[in-house]
Amino acid sequence: MDNEINPIDQILKLRELLKKYEYEYYVLNQSSVSDAEYDKLMNQLIDLESKYPQFITPDSPTQKVGGTFDSSFKKVRHNTPMLSLSNVYNEEEIRTFTKRIDDVIDNKLQEYVCECKIDGLSIALSYENGVLVKAATRGDGITGEDITLNAYNIASIPQHIPYYGNIEVRGEVYMSKHTLEELNIIQERQGKEPFANCRNAAAGSLRQLDYTITKQRNLETFIYTLVEPEKYEIKSQYEALQFMKKLGFCINKEAKIVHNVQEILDYIKDLGNKRNSLPYDIDGVVIKLNDLDQYSTIGYTAKAPKWATAYKFPPEEVPCKLLDIVFTVGRTGRITPNAVIEPTKVAGSTITRSTLHNEDYILSKDLRIGDTIYIHKAGDVIPEVGDVLLERRPKDAKPFKMIDTCPICKEKIYREEGEADYYCLNINCPARILESVIHFCDRKAMNIDGMGEANVKLLLDLNLIENIADIYQLYNHSYELKHIPGWGEKSVYNLLNAIENSKNNSLERLLFALGILQVGEKTAKILAKEFNNIDNLMNADMATLSNIDNIGPIMAKDIYNFFKEEKNIELINKLKSYGVNMVNLNAQKADSNSFFSGKTIVLTGTLSFMGRTEASNLLENECGAKMSGSVSKKTDLVIVGDNPGSKYDKALELNIKILTEEEFHNLLIEEGKILL
Repeated sequence: MDNEINPIDQILKLRELLKKYEYEYYVLNQSSVSDAEYDKLMNQLIDLESKYPQFITPDSPTQKVGGTFDSSFKKVRHNTPMLSLSNVYNEEEIRTFTKRIDDVIDNKLQEYVCECKIDGLSIALSYENGVLVKAATRGDGITGEDITLNAYNIASIPQHIPYYGNIEVRGEVYMSKHTLEELNIIQERQGKEPFANCRNAAAGSLRQLDYTITKQRNLETFIYTLVEPEKYEIKSQYEALQFMKKLGFCINKEAKIVHNVQEILDYIKDLGNKRNSLPYDIDGVVIKLNDLDQYSTIGYTAKAPKWATAYKFPPEEVPCKLLDIVFTVGRTGRITPNAVIEPTKVAGSTITRSTLHNEDYILSKDLRIGDTIYIHKAGDVIPEVGDVLLERRPKDAKPFKMIDTCPICKEKIYREEGEADYYCLNINCPARILESVIHFCDRKAMNIDGMGEANVKLLLDLNLIENIADIYQLYNHSYELKHIPGWGEKSVYNLLNAIENSKNNSLERLLFALGILQVGEKTAKILAKEFNNIDNLMNADMATLSNIDNIGPIMAKDIYNFFKEEKNIELINKLKSYGVNMVNLNAQKADSNSFFSGKTIVLTGTLSFMGRTEASNLLENECGAKMSGSVSKKTDLVIVGDNPGSKYDKALELNIKILTEEEFHNLLIEEGKILL
């Protein structure tokens, strides 16, 4: 993971905006931004947190694919997660995307399918014996909302199809430009606020509790994903589109097979030229590898497939006045300058602030308070300061001067030679303490419910806690807690109970919660599995750390240094004395006598008796196996289900032991991992 631009303050700003937009969309059925803007915002945050994993917190919107839910709708779980797409913005990034695929697949003559990126709302449709039985929104990607009644009232969604088995398709619900115009005329006549764009209108119309309103809104759909295409002997994305079209689904006619980067760029150019003449809104182009058999080989990240991406059209740029430059402090002490600008509407939303990254960035642009500057949304989403309009510079424009003390604690700040950022090194800085406690308590870390940002700030302000360790002494202040306005006995009991329960978390959660530089959720799991307890990790030398897979020398140095700092050793010892678990509980579950223990295993094809994710978790957590997504000489065993694809062929080529589904099933029964 690399460290480049954009500090924690930009991450916090992104999270704040995403949560606001999620509330508007999922609860209020309206939004101040388009779906494209929201997706770009989410993708930018994912990118930032991958570069700065130490700043990932459990309540970050990146920890779920979608947003929150409206309690008015029944929740439904997706059998296959509905993932988002990664984004690319230029030719270089498109070439990088295709090269990654070429590097994985031996055959360099790849086909891609280019499709319109429709500016609407994702939907999943499930049919049984030819009848529509369920329609769901994407939700958080794992769980969506049941909108079946509303789907019945969208004319382009067939209630019956000529396929008499179980089938699921996915696509986008949208509102045409013409329908939006007519709807807004009605809205204005009724004295209601008009919808800002087609996407907002589609979202608000689809998620109506009164399905008759959905029917009146004339929503439309484009279907573009066939779930589990191997069940229907479909071998390519383009073939899947034609298959779904024959079943009666609406398929976007702009979909086209291309063969190289130049053809992708030509498609983007052509579509961009006719973008405004299309009857529906698009915000980019989706690029998918056509060969479905290669999808499992290429694989997935936590949030997106690696075999597809979305090109986004260039951003809008608007001039505005730079009113001030202010500074914020992150959890690690990083000082970030931020532009305060006059309220300016850019690509559909009003911007008042934008990160300026660091001192060098400001000086390179010669930004001065009072300047007129261009502001745009990087990738159509992130507010970013562009160039200065020098011809408009006033005579009294104030040159930038970097501060030399922390804006919060007033201690001197430092910048290491060769580094871009300044840091407040005061570990007792209120800003650093606040952010570290919030991170420690969040869901993906120690999961202490009731210790969100507002409550953490309140407890710090009341001097009931001063640091992370003090959380586990809050029971000594139960009287004071019960007398905090709005808290009461029940909420205090729940909080103290959540704190007590957090002591039983496995080691990987604690490692993530401690906020070690470079150590995100995935790295924390690797460290926990490698060392089993915190003492082993604390005593590890640089060479040992550097030799661990996925941990390079820079990350190893940060981990090593963390456990050599006296304040961190003192914190860990305090947590130990308070009863916080320091061992890998998952490792204790693994059966060292299992046939699968210690083996590097690849799963391919469909298993009939359990899902592949469930099987992977069982093999890893209970059998002590090491799961891999690709077959190589290091692979010990390949487990093969139905329609295994190229991994099976690769295993045969390398003479790797292959286990059939029946053999795998019988071994699990013999070892008592599953019941007969």
